Amino acid sequence: MYKYRRLLLAALFLVILLLAVELSGLRENLNLRYLTDILMENKVKGLIVFALLFALGNLIHIPGWIFLAAAVIALGRGWGGLATYLAGTFSCCTTFALVRMIGGDALREPDFKIAQRILAHLDRRPVAVITLLRVLFQTVPPLNYALSLSGVRFRHYLLGTLLGLPLPIAVYCLLFDYLITVTNLTGAA
Repeated sequence: MYKYRRLLLAALFLVILLLAVELSGLRENLNLRYLTDILMENKVKGLIVFALLFALGNLIHIPGWIFLAAAVIALGRGWGGLATYLAGTFSCCTTFALVRMIGGDALREPDFKIAQRILAHLDRRPVAVITLLRVLFQTVPPLNYALSLSGVRFRHYLLGTLLGLPLPIAVYCLLFDYLITVTNLTGAA
């Protein structure tokens, strides 16, 4: 049991955070309309709050596309994409720092043989693997948790994140912009 202490601490952290957000009612308010309103009320303050909420949302498993859609509605596809790229990167880095601080490199424990085989690929080409994972899965919270607990260096994590997020964000920006145009959806979300 002692061997799994850090992994259990990371899981406990997630459960406590989920409960706190659920009991506070914040999770219920993290929706498209709320996020769009934040960005439209005050651009500078809105972007800071948006980034902080994206980081919290990533920790508690709220899909990143909600944040991207809100940014595209409020700021347009160009600025919305840039805001999401910056907030998404901040979000991933925040998750990495918190989960790594609590859980360390718990997936490197000797009993996790399957994880070690998978992590061997990450060890050989960390930036390439993380870039590919970001292209495929963007800011998906379980990916962030797994990479945080994998023992990968932060600089590799950051570089892979910076390289992997632009393509899927651009595709989603075009998609959401098209949907906004087709449905005549404006800042009223």
